[in-house]
Amino acid sequence: MSASLKSHSVGATMVLTISNPEHRNALGPEMYAAGVEALNVAESSADVRSVVIVGEGRHFCAGGNLQRLQGNRQQPPEVQAETISGLHNWIETIRAFPKPVIAAVEGACAGAGFSLTLACDFIVAARDAVFVMAYSNVAISPDGGGSWALARALPRATVMQLLMAGERIAPERLQQLGVLNTLTDAGAALGEALALAEKLNGRAPNALASIKELVNDADTNPLHTHLAAEREHFVRNLHHPNGGEGIAAFLEKRTAQYR
Repeated sequence: MSASLKSHSVGATMVLTISNPEHRNALGPEMYAAGVEALNVAESSADVRSVVIVGEGRHFCAGGNLQRLQGNRQQPPEVQAETISGLHNWIETIRAFPKPVIAAVEGACAGAGFSLTLACDFIVAARDAVFVMAYSNVAISPDGGGSWALARALPRATVMQLLMAGERIAPERLQQLGVLNTLTDAGAALGEALALAEKLNGRAPNALASIKELVNDADTNPLHTHLAAEREHFVRNLHHPNGGEGIAAFLEKRTAQYR
């Protein structure tokens, strides 16, 4: 069975399934382009309000396929560089995607799979999920933005424990550190992620897009620049039809209907 990225819809949520169960859903180049294409389609569709990424079967994603990586060592370095560029294109697309992206994690979440979850806006994980950045265990270094995301989210000592020592970190600890949003029983991560998506789907898409853009830019913008961006987004959203609907619904004590 070849590795692939499957797509189906649950209401207004697009579900992307990493499908390579024979190799614990290890990632491959064929998935990266499919991921970018799926998000481009979702961005242009008003019928899609959110995206959930999940692994097929018992595991989320074991990272890269070591047999493929070993084979690439016999190829020019440009071959692996091109493959990683494909992964990074998918990661950047997730970060810039204007709608909520939720990772639903069961089982193994390792290497680039861990990096993939860190690119998402929300992480829902089973209590028995296994999070690990095992790159140094096989004498390589991170990809997929894992070192970037962890360095911004966690204390330096914890980051080094994960990346240099290659130690596992429990889902409960990730939640305590503010990296993981919701813990579930085993087998319940997808259901919980879809419930969260449904909740987000009921909110104004333009407001959520503004929030994601502002948060993405907050690390690099000086305060004065960021305040100007907040002002621009606020005024634009206030004068959007959804702004009128949201305020009216609140005052009239009814459920808002956003477009």
